Amino acid sequence: MTLSPAEAPSVDRIGADRPRSVRPCLTELRLSAFAGHRGVGFGLGAVTLFTGRSGCGKTTALRAYEALARLGAGAEAGEVFPDASACVPDRARPDAQRRRGFRIGCTADGPEGPVRLDVAVQAEPELRIVGERLTAGGLVLLETALRDPSRRTVQAVWHTAGSASVTRGPLPDDRLGTALLPLRVAGKTDGQRRVLAAAEQMVVALRSVFACDPRPGRMRAPVPMGSGRLLGGCDNLADVLWRTRAECGRRHALLVDAVRAGCPGPVADVLARPLGDGTVQALLDRGDGHHTALRRLGDGELRYLALALVLLTGPGVLEVDPAGEVPAAMQTLTVLADGFDRSLDPHQRRELLRLAVRMGERGHIRVVGAVSDGSWITGGGGVDGSGGSGGDGVKVGEGVTVVHLEP
Repeated sequence: MTLSPAEAPSVDRIGADRPRSVRPCLTELRLSAFAGHRGVGFGLGAVTLFTGRSGCGKTTALRAYEALARLGAGAEAGEVFPDASACVPDRARPDAQRRRGFRIGCTADGPEGPVRLDVAVQAEPELRIVGERLTAGGLVLLETALRDPSRRTVQAVWHTAGSASVTRGPLPDDRLGTALLPLRVAGKTDGQRRVLAAAEQMVVALRSVFACDPRPGRMRAPVPMGSGRLLGGCDNLADVLWRTRAECGRRHALLVDAVRAGCPGPVADVLARPLGDGTVQALLDRGDGHHTALRRLGDGELRYLALALVLLTGPGVLEVDPAGEVPAAMQTLTVLADGFDRSLDPHQRRELLRLAVRMGERGHIRVVGAVSDGSWITGGGGVDGSGGSGGDGVKVGEGVTVVHLEP
C-alpha cells in the first residue's frame, strides 16, 4: 500500500476534547516514507486503535512507533532495524550511489508544548541515520546531516542563542542525536536550556513503551519463579501474578474485578501457587473451593487476563526501560498492543477497551493498538448487535481515537 497525502486515512476522535496531560506523550506519528506508508500522519490519543483489513499497514504503524521508542531509549540503529530493507517504501528506487532509505517522525506534547522529531534512515547499502530534525515553536533546535559518507558520523547543529547562534559538532550515525544531546549540550544559555528541555520531553515521551502481544500457548504451563518483570509475550504471567498479588493488594483487587467482568463463570480471585519445584502455576479461584488452572482457559480468556494485568500495572512490573531521572508521576507508559482484539469475544473486547479508557483518563497509561474491525468501537453494529453502548449506557468508543486504514 502506498498512500499520497490526499489519500491519508481518516481519523475519528471520540471524546477528544479532554484536557492535555502535563506528562510528555506522543500526540502524532508520521510515516513520511516507511514500508507501505507514504506521506501520512496519525493523531494519537490516550487510547488509539488502528483498524482495517489485513495488509493495510496496522502492524507497520506500530512497528514504526516501537522503532522510534527504542531509538529514543538510546538503542543502536542495527538493533532497532535488523531488517532495514523491509522498511524501505515499496518500489523505492536507489539514487546514483545505490542508496535507499525511509523517513519516520513524531510529535511529543508536554510542558514544552508540541515538539517535533523527524528522522531519515539510510537502509542500503549500509544502515545509518543520515538526517534528524528536532523543532519546537517553529524553531529548529537540532539538525543533523550526512556530509562525508566515508565517516561514521553526521554533522550536527544545535541551537545556542549565546555569543554564537548555533553550535556544530559530530554525532555518531548509528544513534538518535536527540537522545545524545544531554551529553553534548552544556545548558549554559537560555537557548541551550531550551534544546535540553525539548530533547528531554521527546525522550521521556518515547522511551516508556511496552510492546505487548500475549501468547496463550506459552501462558498455560507453570513458569520458573523470580523471573522478574512481565515479558512482552506474557509468557511469565504466573510468576508476575505471584509478585503483584503480594506487593499491591489494591491493584490485584482491580485485576480480579476486571477478570470477573470479562471471563465467564464466577471469579473470586486470581491466584498463583508455587508447586515446590521452583515453578509457579496461575489459577482462577471460582469461590466454592474449586480452582481452574490457566491451562484450561481458552485463548481469549488468557489474552484478556494478560492485557488487563498490563493495563493495571506499570513500569515496575513490566519489562520496560523508563527514564530513571524523571519522577514516575511525570511519565506515561504507552502499551503497544498488536491484535488488541485477537481471540476476544465481543464482551471481552468491550470490557478491555473500557478498562483501557479508564486507565488512560488517569494519565499514566496510553494504549496504541491494532484491531481487524473497528465497527464495534464507533458503534457501527456495536458489540452485541444493539449499538455501541455497554450495559450501563456508556458508549464503548468514548475517549478512543480510531484510525481507519485502507489497503
